[in-house]
Amino acid sequence: MDKKTVRTRYAPSPTGFMHVGNLRTALYEYLTAKSQGGKFVLRIEDTDRERYVDGAVDIIYDTLKKAGLKHDEGPDIGGDYGPYVQSERKDMYLPYAEQLIKDGKAYRCFCTKERLEALREQPEYAAGGYDRKCRDLPKEEVDRLLAEGVPYVIRQKMPTEGETTFVDSVFGAITVDNKELQDQILIKADGYPTYNFANVIDDHTMGITHVVRGCEYLSSTPKYNLLYEAFGWEIPTYIHLPLIMGKDEDGNVSKLSKRHGSTGFEDLVKEGYLPAAIINYIALLGWCPKDNQEIFTIEELEKAFFIEGISKSPAIFDYDKLAWFNSEYIKMLPLEEFAEMCKPYFAEAGCGHLDAVKLASILQKRVSKLTEIPAMVDFFAKLPQYDKELFINKKSKTTLENSPEILRNVTNALKELEKWDFDSIHDCFMALAEKYELKNGTVMWPARIAVSGKTVTPGGAVEILDILGKEESIKRLEKGLEMLNA
Repeated sequence: MDKKTVRTRYAPSPTGFMHVGNLRTALYEYLTAKSQGGKFVLRIEDTDRERYVDGAVDIIYDTLKKAGLKHDEGPDIGGDYGPYVQSERKDMYLPYAEQLIKDGKAYRCFCTKERLEALREQPEYAAGGYDRKCRDLPKEEVDRLLAEGVPYVIRQKMPTEGETTFVDSVFGAITVDNKELQDQILIKADGYPTYNFANVIDDHTMGITHVVRGCEYLSSTPKYNLLYEAFGWEIPTYIHLPLIMGKDEDGNVSKLSKRHGSTGFEDLVKEGYLPAAIINYIALLGWCPKDNQEIFTIEELEKAFFIEGISKSPAIFDYDKLAWFNSEYIKMLPLEEFAEMCKPYFAEAGCGHLDAVKLASILQKRVSKLTEIPAMVDFFAKLPQYDKELFINKKSKTTLENSPEILRNVTNALKELEKWDFDSIHDCFMALAEKYELKNGTVMWPARIAVSGKTVTPGGAVEILDILGKEESIKRLEKGLEMLNA
């Protein structure tokens, strides 16, 4: 018998931004399929019109594209199991529910909204339960109510005795008492399916073999399974993912939310994290590779991923760890590509007119987030106000007494340079250090302070002078000399 092709689906609701929890679900669904040579399907579940957000579908497409999660079937590219938008499938659900009624596994419930609200005032139904009043209505009564046009919902007849057990690939066997299960609504009074019912119908008719979702859906799974059993359909493999937690400044851990920091993919990108770094980090939130490898391309993840590596323990979203991943990805970028990424930030800092590649070259090993760049290079655009005490440096052996003479010699020597580039400037400093029998740092420190006004800069004196150009460099060196002599 041929092995069944693994098919997973990502079925987001277009209700706004892409939370990292949703993105991790999409990633694990993608990897579950691709690691086994399967298909990754995109389905848009848009039947909840009250929560629908204009433009949210575009956010889904854009996020998956930036994340490198290419779907094999979906609303935009089609496939053999469409349509892939739930609202376009709305006419297919009612016949399935009516088949269950015919088979004695579901029933029409004519209870009014007022009756259900009154029911919830009773302690045993306070959580929204139902007393199954319409479950065994005589056929004549049902026919009469239908003839009168009384609105109704369709409910599933859930077992009232025994237990229901299902096996999850992460959490193992889970059993619930059937008496705890409500007669769930399958079709609402407006004719639209409930989320659970539509989900099962869609997954079955699309041939989904593996359902990957957050562990908050564990309690709903018996309801799904009882529907599969009612239809006589094969139950898919379930993979429930652990929670993603956040930690506050006091070390308290709770479910990840905006109080911990940005939780949306697009917000993280705006903060200066690279999509590939975000995906790499999220892949390790709840999954452990067989070796100690941490840096993965999406292609490497496809080969390395295995379901058994998913943990049932909650994962903590660590922004410092994400920043480390990001810095590693930035270091791996070709310099020219990194320079292109930097250009908007250079412009923001007011130094977009300078050589982007040279600027990028002194930043690449020092940046953990792209948004750090403006504050790191703003001195190139405008020399900040600084105190002459900065010229004092114990390690470089510079003082307020020796710095004026050193800076004067540096300025005069640099003025004489005919060629202004890194090598020429570097050689000039080396020659001065040898001539006056000083350490290289002793010669460079006063120049670095004079041209940057900062003790910590990306790149040293030579790089900064090279990028600033001769005219601006000499101007700043002379200003530093005036300050020291004042």
